[in-house]
Amino acid sequence: MLGLYIHVPFCSAICNYCNFNRGLFDADLKARYVEALSAEIQRAGEAGRAGQAGEAGTADTIYFGGGTPSLLEPGEVARIIDACASSFAIAGNCEVTLEANPETVSEQRLAAFRAAGINRLSFGVQSLNDGELRRLSRLHNAARARDAVAEARVAGFDNLSVDLMMWLPEQRTEDWLETVDGAIALAPDHLSLYLLEVYPNAPLKEDMARARWSQAPDDDAATMYTTAMERLEAAGLQQYEISNVARPGRQSRHNLKYWTDGEWLGFGCGAHSTRDGVRWKNVSSTPDYIERITGHLPAAVDVRRLSAEERLGDALFTGLRLAGGIDLTAIDTRYGVDVWSRFGPDLVPFIEQGCLRRDGSRLWLTRDGMLMANEVMAVFV
Repeated sequence: MLGLYIHVPFCSAICNYCNFNRGLFDADLKARYVEALSAEIQRAGEAGRAGQAGEAGTADTIYFGGGTPSLLEPGEVARIIDACASSFAIAGNCEVTLEANPETVSEQRLAAFRAAGINRLSFGVQSLNDGELRRLSRLHNAARARDAVAEARVAGFDNLSVDLMMWLPEQRTEDWLETVDGAIALAPDHLSLYLLEVYPNAPLKEDMARARWSQAPDDDAATMYTTAMERLEAAGLQQYEISNVARPGRQSRHNLKYWTDGEWLGFGCGAHSTRDGVRWKNVSSTPDYIERITGHLPAAVDVRRLSAEERLGDALFTGLRLAGGIDLTAIDTRYGVDVWSRFGPDLVPFIEQGCLRRDGSRLWLTRDGMLMANEVMAVFV
C-alpha cells in the first residue's frame, strides 16, 4: 500500500542545527499553502483514476512532517486528511502521524488534532537537559516536553513517539544517558535516536566555534549509542532499525516503507515521491510551490526513472538499516540478482570483523556494525 507524506515547512523559530526544507511561520502564507496542498492531493487522485499515474491506489499511512506540522490548526489538518480520503482509498487501520514540537501544543489542542484524524504523534524533544536545549536553540525546556507527553496521553493518544539527539555540543555520555532514562520514564511507544550532524552552513557550526563548544570523541559517541540501545531494550523498546526502537506493534509503519522498498507520494514543497520505479521531487520554495499549484503547473521539478541497478542498490542500502536485515532470496526474486554472488567477496571482511552476519538467506548488521553502516552499505553503491 501507499504512504502519503505531507510536508509542512513552517517553524516558530529556525533551530541552529537544522538542514530541512523550512521557513518561519507566516499565517497568510500558511493559509495559502494549505489550499495548495489540498489541490495537489486532489489532482494526484484524479490523475491516478484517469490512468495517468497508475491507479490512485490505497494508502495505509499518512505522515505530516516538517518543519513543525503542529503549527497548523486542527481544522487545517482535518481538511488535508479529507483531501487524502477523497483522492485515495484510505485503509481502515490507516496510521496518521503528526510531528509536533512540545511548545506548540496543549491538552485541548491535542484533543482537537485527535478529533481531526491524527492517531500517532511524534514529538521533537531532542533532549531533556535544559542546557543542551538552549545550545540547540530549541523553544521548549525539559519540563514542557514532559508535560506535552502527559497531555497527549490525556488527549487519548496511545501511539506516541519521541525524537532524541545524541553527540550534542558539550554533551557527556552521562548527560545523554540521563536523557535516555528520562525518556524511558515517559513510557513512549516509539523512540528515534539520532547522532547530531553539524552541517557546514548551519548556524550551530558558528555557535560552536564562537563559544568553543565541542563534541565528544567518536568512541564516546559509539558508547552513547550502544548503551542507549541496551537500556531501551531492557525497558521493552525493541530496536527495529538503526535509529529506531518501539514497543511491539508500534513501529512506524510509514517510515518502514522507506526501508522495505515501498512506495509513497509526497505533497508540498520539497516533498519526494517514489512510485512504479519513478522518483520525483517538488520545488523547494514555498511561494514557488503555491504559485505552481495555483497556476495548474506541475509541482515536480526533478523527475527521473530509476534504473534497475539503482532500484537494487536502494533496496539493499535501505533494507540493511533494519535490525532484521535483508532477505537475499526475496531480493533475487524481485530483481533477478544473486546478491551474495555479486557482493559476497566485498562483504566477507565485514563478517570477519563481526559487523555483519549471514544466516541462510538473511543478511543483517550487528549492533557494532550499525556504527559502521555507511562503510558496509558503500559496497552496494
